[in-house]
Amino acid sequence: MSLYPLKFDPIYKEKVWGGRTLEKIGRTLPGNSETKIGESWELVDLAATSVSGGGGGEERSVVTNGRLAGKTLNQLIKQFGKELIGDLPLTAGGNFPLLVKFLDARENLSVQVHPSQAYADAHDQAHLKSEAWYVVEADPQGCIYKGIKQGVTPQQFQQAIEEGNVEELMIKFPVKRGDCHYLPSGTCHALGQGVLVAEVQTPSDTTFRVYDWGRQGRELHIQEAMACIDFGPCNTDEDKRSHVAGMFTTISRLVSCEYFIIERVRMCEGYEQEIPYDQPSIWMVIQGQGQVVLDDGSATDFTRGETLLMPAKMDGAKVKFASDTVWLEVTFPKANDRQLA
Repeated sequence: MSLYPLKFDPIYKEKVWGGRTLEKIGRTLPGNSETKIGESWELVDLAATSVSGGGGGEERSVVTNGRLAGKTLNQLIKQFGKELIGDLPLTAGGNFPLLVKFLDARENLSVQVHPSQAYADAHDQAHLKSEAWYVVEADPQGCIYKGIKQGVTPQQFQQAIEEGNVEELMIKFPVKRGDCHYLPSGTCHALGQGVLVAEVQTPSDTTFRVYDWGRQGRELHIQEAMACIDFGPCNTDEDKRSHVAGMFTTISRLVSCEYFIIERVRMCEGYEQEIPYDQPSIWMVIQGQGQVVLDDGSATDFTRGETLLMPAKMDGAKVKFASDTVWLEVTFPKANDRQLA
């Protein structure tokens, strides 16, 4: 029997800065109206050594649909191999090489930085983390902080930490729905209040907080962060957009880096198209609904707010759209050769 599009049980994380904005995209969240959900881990396959700098337990996504319900992503990789992941290289520990989340910032996230590969190589408990944010919802004053102003020295930044005005030295970007920013490791950054993003990142939970907006009780990692920060603006080519349009489709390339490719795909109501790839892809549905039908007649419905993993091998897979639909499609370098109908 063929593999089929896989859905996973979201892993919700309470955060002091979190909110309930995920309810706007159709989620039923745990707790009550006062429960602050900051993160929803949509697709994760982390060993314990990669979680919270090595201090937490492992995190594994669990399938919720179809005959494979109850299986973890890691179990499926071992069971199906190339049928699921094609020629995709896994991590050194044999894990899926991406982590996909939603982040809901009702308050500012801490100012933070993630380690480079060079730093991780020299520190056993640190793991490379580069990421991208796609803005799903944003208040009118929504913003992110990305990079440090030109000319700011480490000494000046250290003084700002001590004086509690780090944000004055950072570069602030207003954001709106549909914006996308790439944040390579070493970039000092923060997600501003009132912004919900989809996050695609390398598989690590190593975060060094350097400033927390005066909040008390959360550990800072100033020494580690200062050793990782690339001072100056974050000038990257990875988040320069390109667009391709067909009669029924529009595809916007948002990010293309060495770890992942993110495209926003829009297709019209009533349109049908084969899914011809021989590599896995991740779909985060932002708008609309549809279904994927296989040769054996089985169908997997999807709707706004859902995340799916499309296996590399699905017999005769064809996607059909019940309304105008938009999704983020995450693929991998050298595994992305799209042909528009």
